[in-house]
Amino acid sequence: MFRATFVAVGVSIALARAGDWPAPRAVPPTPTNLSPGGPPIPTQPPAESSHPPAIPLWPNGAPGSAARQGEPEHISWRQEPDLVFPVVSNIHHPSLTPFFPAQGAATGSAVVIAPGGGHMQHTIEREGYDLGRWLAGRGIAAFVLKYRLARDGSHPTGTPPPYQIDVDALADAHRAIRLIRARAAEWNVQPNRIGVLGFSAGGEIALLAAARHDAGRPDATDLIERQSSRPDFFAPIYPGGLQRPDYNFSKDRTPPAFLACAYDDRMPEQLAAFFTTLRKAGVSAELHLYSSGGHGFGVRGDRPQMPISSWHLRFVEWLGDRGFLK
Repeated sequence: MFRATFVAVGVSIALARAGDWPAPRAVPPTPTNLSPGGPPIPTQPPAESSHPPAIPLWPNGAPGSAARQGEPEHISWRQEPDLVFPVVSNIHHPSLTPFFPAQGAATGSAVVIAPGGGHMQHTIEREGYDLGRWLAGRGIAAFVLKYRLARDGSHPTGTPPPYQIDVDALADAHRAIRLIRARAAEWNVQPNRIGVLGFSAGGEIALLAAARHDAGRPDATDLIERQSSRPDFFAPIYPGGLQRPDYNFSKDRTPPAFLACAYDDRMPEQLAAFFTTLRKAGVSAELHLYSSGGHGFGVRGDRPQMPISSWHLRFVEWLGDRGFLK
C-alpha cells in the first residue's frame, strides 16, 4: 500500500492507493498533433507542470480497467499554429488533482474541471491545472479530472476502443462528484456547492453529468457510492456533444448552467440553441458568446487584450450571483 501526505495551499490531505501506479511515460507526438508552421517542438521531453499528487477515484482500480492497470499515462507534445503544449492520454487510473484555497479563504464551492482533447487526450494545462490554480486563488476548491478516453488510439488497430464516453468517462465524472461530496467536510467544501466545468470534449462530460445523475445507493458498501452524483451547477465551455439526441433537461432535475464560446468557433449556433432549450425547460442559464477566440482558448494569460481572456471572471461572478460563494 502506497501512502503519501502533502499540504496543498494550507490544507493537509492523506492519499492512499493500492499497488503501484505506473509513472507517466513521454511519447512522440502523433501526426494529428502537429501543425505545419507552428512553433518548434521543444527538445526536452514533455512533462506536466508541477501540481499536487492526484487522488485515484477508485483506489483499487476503476471498474472496467483491470486489464490495463499496468499501463502508464502517456505525455506528448501538441503543436498548434501559435503554441506548443503537453497533452496526456492512455488514462486507465482516472483521478482528481486537487487545488485547494488558502486556509481561511475557502468559499465552500468546488468545481470538477474536465479538460478537452477530443476524447483522444487531455489538454491538461490551460484546460486543467491553470484554471485549477486560478480558482483556488479565489477561494474555490478545484479538482482536475483525468477521465478515461474513448478515442485515444491506444488500443490495437481493428479492435474496439476499451472505453465509451457515456459509460466510462461519465462514470468517472459521477465518481468525482460523489468523492468530493463524501469528503466535503474534510476538504472544507459545502456538499450542495459542487459543480462540473468542462472544455470541448470535457464539455460533453459536463453536459452528460448534468443530464444523467442519480441520488446514490443507500445500501452500497462503498460509502462514496451512497452519495448523489448530481452536480449543483454545470459549465460547458465550447462543449462537444451538443447535437446528442439523448439528453433530458428539466427544471426539477437540471442544475443551473454557465455557457461560453467564441463566435469564430464552430458551435455558436449550437450553444445558443442549447441555451434556448434550457430556457424553455425552465433551467436557469447564462450564455456568453465572445466575438473572437476560436476553439480551445481555455485559460491563457498571454492574450489579456482579448475579451475572451476574461471569461473565467464572468464564471466566478455568476457563481456569486447564484449564491455559491457565500
